[in-house]
Amino acid sequence: MSDVIRVAELFAGVGGFRLGLEGYSDPDKPEFNLPAAGPFKTVWANQWEPPGSESRQFAARCYKTRFGSGELVNDDINRVLDYYESGEVDIPDVDMVVGGFPCQDYSVAKPLSQSGGIEGIKGVLWWDIYRFLKLKGCPRYVLLENVDRLLKSPASQRGRDFAIMLSCFASLGYSVEWRVVNSAEYGFPQRRKRVYIYAEHGTDWDIDARISDGVMARALPIHEPESVQRLEIPADPYEATKSFNVGGKTSPFLEAGVMQGLEVRTCRIEEAYEGERRTLGDVLVDESQVPEAFYVPGSQLSKWEYLKGAKREPRVDKRTGHEYFYSEGSMAFPDLLENPSRTILTGEGGSGASRFKHIILRDGRWRRLVPDELDRLQGFPAGWTDTGMTDGNRAFCMGNALVVGIPHLIGREIAKNAS
Repeated sequence: MSDVIRVAELFAGVGGFRLGLEGYSDPDKPEFNLPAAGPFKTVWANQWEPPGSESRQFAARCYKTRFGSGELVNDDINRVLDYYESGEVDIPDVDMVVGGFPCQDYSVAKPLSQSGGIEGIKGVLWWDIYRFLKLKGCPRYVLLENVDRLLKSPASQRGRDFAIMLSCFASLGYSVEWRVVNSAEYGFPQRRKRVYIYAEHGTDWDIDARISDGVMARALPIHEPESVQRLEIPADPYEATKSFNVGGKTSPFLEAGVMQGLEVRTCRIEEAYEGERRTLGDVLVDESQVPEAFYVPGSQLSKWEYLKGAKREPRVDKRTGHEYFYSEGSMAFPDLLENPSRTILTGEGGSGASRFKHIILRDGRWRRLVPDELDRLQGFPAGWTDTGMTDGNRAFCMGNALVVGIPHLIGREIAKNAS
C-alpha cells in the first residue's frame, strides 16, 4: 500500500465520512475546525437517492459542489457494479471502503456453495458492499455506520442480520470490530447512537484482548469490561439465516465486539471520556441570522406543548374499531441549550409542530433550528448543505448524515495502524 490511504465512499450522502477522514476548516467557527485524520484521499464515491428523478439528487449535487465532480458517480450502486463487471466503467483500486447504509433484511436464499448464493437481492444495500469488496479484491480496511438496531434485527430472530454480515466478512478473510457509539458521550453536541463496524483484511489479532486495545477502543476509550461473552458465527450466511439464535428473545451481540475466524467476543461497555463536552447551545447561530419563518407563532405553542408532553388517552384503531389506550412519556420543552441535542431526524424540516423536531427558547422567542445549526450538530461547517436545496432537504440530509467527528477519531487510529 502506498503512503496515501485511497478511499471509496459508498452511500456518500453529503460527504460525512470524507470530511471526517480528510478534515476541513470553518472560517466562521474556527473552534470547530477538523484536521485530517491521516493520509486519506477519497478517489471514488457513489451517491444515489431513489427514486431516480433529478430532483431527488440534492445530496449528490451538494457533494459535487463541495468536493468537485471528479470522484462522485451519481447512479444506482447495483447498476454501477454491473457496468464495472461488464467493463463499461472503471472503479479505481482502493485501500479502504467506507459508508453508511440502511438496516434491512439480509436473509440469504441459497447456500454459499451455490453460485451467487449470497450476492443478495437488488435494493438490499449490504449486498452491494459485499459485492464491491469482492470485485475490488478485498481492500484492507472497511469502516461502516448503521443504526444500532442492526445488532438486534429482525425482531423474529434477534441478531440474525448482523450474524449474516459477520459470516460474509469472514468468508472474504476479514476480521471485524464493532462499537455502539453515542456521540454525546465523546463530547459531541448531539446524542446520536449508531453502530460503527471496522473490518481489516488478512489480520492476526489477539481476539481476547482486542475489545480493550483495538482500533475502536483506542479511538473511543472505554473502561475495562466486567465480562465478555463468547459465541461462534456460522461459516455459511445461509446457515445464519436458517438457524442463528432461533427462539432467542434478545440478541447475543452487545455494544462492543470483535470477530476473527468466526469466533466472537462481545460485551457491554462504559465510556471513559474525560475531554471537552459541547452542547446544543454551542452550535447556535446569532439570532440576527435566523429567518422570521423559523420563529413559532404564539398561537402554535399549545400544539407543540401537547405533542412534546406525556399522554395516556383512549384511541380507536380505524381499521379494526378496537379501542385502546395510547401512552408516551414527556420530552423536554423547550430543548435544553446546556445539554447535547436529541438525535436529528430526516423530518426535522418544515414549519409544522412535531414531537420529534427541536424547538428552543432564546431571547424570549420560540423557534426551530435553522439548517446551519443542523449542519453543525452533525459536525459539518455551517452552511455545508446550503447549495441550492430547500431547507427541508437540508434537514433531510443532516437527518441521514453521521457525526463527522466519530469517523475522524476512528480514522486517526486506522492511520496509525497503517503507518
